[in-house]
Amino acid sequence: MILETERLYLREMNQNDFKALCKILQDEKAMYAYEGAFSDGEVQEWLDRQIARYQKWGFGLWAVILKETDEMIGQCGLTMQPWKESEVLEIGYLFQRPYWRQGYATEAAGACKKYAFEILDAKEVCSIIRDTNTASQNVAVRNGMTVTDSWTKHYRGVDMPHDRYTVKR
Repeated sequence: MILETERLYLREMNQNDFKALCKILQDEKAMYAYEGAFSDGEVQEWLDRQIARYQKWGFGLWAVILKETDEMIGQCGLTMQPWKESEVLEIGYLFQRPYWRQGYATEAAGACKKYAFEILDAKEVCSIIRDTNTASQNVAVRNGMTVTDSWTKHYRGVDMPHDRYTVKR
């Protein structure tokens, strides 16, 4: 276990989490900010990328486990992301739709912010969010973040405007 909150714990994902990850990454509605659901191969690439991040940096997107049921309901964690000409420390989060609007993303993201500041000694952390993703924007605001700049990313053949929400220690 990496982190624990009142209702959740976060741990590194492993191959056994593939099916739970598919419930998120293969849901068209959950993946609207990514222009649609992922194939099995894309889910495996995503999982492999997280495992590689754990080995390289000691962090990545972690499995979010609901204590009450011991079920993986989402993923939340810290990643290094390209932003304009640099790399930034980002809090990212994606959850299964049945667990939306219950405060889980805010709870997990807040724990990740604390981890970034207290364990990684980061001076700033951000969330990079597509301009149409109101739900994720609201999580960032509840996590004490404000919009500092914008950039258009090209992903899956689409130009996607993104805002960078940041908070300093």
